[in-house]
Amino acid sequence: MDIKQTIKRQSLEDIEIQAQRIAGMMDHIRAAMLAPTAVKLAPSLSTAQLAELCGVDKSKIAYRLTRGDLPSGNIHGNRREWTMAEAQTWSRDLRASHIRPKGAAGITITVANFKGGVAKTTSAVTLAQGLSMRGHRVLLLDLDPQGSATTLFGVLPDAEVDPEHTAMPLFAGDEDNLSYAIRPTYWPHIDLVCAAPLLYGAEFILPARQAKDPGFEFWRVLDRGLDTMREAYDVIVIDTPPSLSYVTINALMAADGVIMPLPPSALDFASSAQFWDLFSDLCNQLIRSRGKNKSFEFIDVLLSRVEASDAASSVVRQWVLEGYGDKVLPIEIPKTAVAATASAEFGTVYDLPRGSVNSKTFARARDAYDRMCELVEQQIEAVWARQLSESVLLSSGD
Repeated sequence: MDIKQTIKRQSLEDIEIQAQRIAGMMDHIRAAMLAPTAVKLAPSLSTAQLAELCGVDKSKIAYRLTRGDLPSGNIHGNRREWTMAEAQTWSRDLRASHIRPKGAAGITITVANFKGGVAKTTSAVTLAQGLSMRGHRVLLLDLDPQGSATTLFGVLPDAEVDPEHTAMPLFAGDEDNLSYAIRPTYWPHIDLVCAAPLLYGAEFILPARQAKDPGFEFWRVLDRGLDTMREAYDVIVIDTPPSLSYVTINALMAADGVIMPLPPSALDFASSAQFWDLFSDLCNQLIRSRGKNKSFEFIDVLLSRVEASDAASSVVRQWVLEGYGDKVLPIEIPKTAVAATASAEFGTVYDLPRGSVNSKTFARARDAYDRMCELVEQQIEAVWARQLSESVLLSSGD
């Protein structure tokens, strides 16, 4: 028997009812899964995991325990575990050479792409988590009005985020830095500036301010608003809207480094070409036409959502390598069931406790993100080294 798809006309009232129904469902789902104090907790680490994180042998952990100068963790049966905060204390001590040196400024990294569905938010949040585990103090700035990164940190954009929790007062000119909006999260050493749909208003406020004052530089608002934050945090990670908007331009202009997650598909590759073309035109109009310049310490292209079994992706991967050259990070983030599981639970790979999913698949996904964080950290350290070198030269010149 043939089954034909029928149509059902929908009025604006029908759409409004549907929107209310879905919103109600999401409130229920998120309220059940995202209670920040009761449910969403950073995972604990075993001795082996702590040793791996700190880059030492388990014997080194055992030795340091005898000195009693670092957190001893808790013993469960014959297993010792450390909370995330305790593990970060160990990491800052045993990885001291990787931590921001005195006199260096915090590094701002913007994660951006013209297109949605490329793992942009996941990349931003896992980068923040991975760097914090390595001992860095991180600020995650969510600038996407959809508030996906905010949601991953257990905050409900529609119900728990007011304008003063977001960058909106900064963009509106009511505040001159973002300190008013910073809030702690369930993950130690990661603070958050939230996002919510109200951030769409920035797309009207910024050009309006520019129209009233020709000397106003709308693209510098966020950069200036982060100046004091660069002293308080080692790394600032910015998640952006999936468009080259006024807000995204601010995020790019504030960045020391840029990461573009890019799945190896023809449409995503074409979209990335449009992104850089438009961004280049804007830079010429806004900056170079005024006799100024902007440089980035690094621009990384991160191959994301890679399916090893997809033959077509290998062709596009070659396009990416030819087009972006040494900007392509030597790591690929696989599209795995682990990532899907984490996303369904409003979390990331780093939120999942080991043993909760297939161990081989988990290791593949976790290792890829660990490597991503390691590569980004190496670039951050290189920037700090350059900052200190320039500071020495300036001092000797005086």
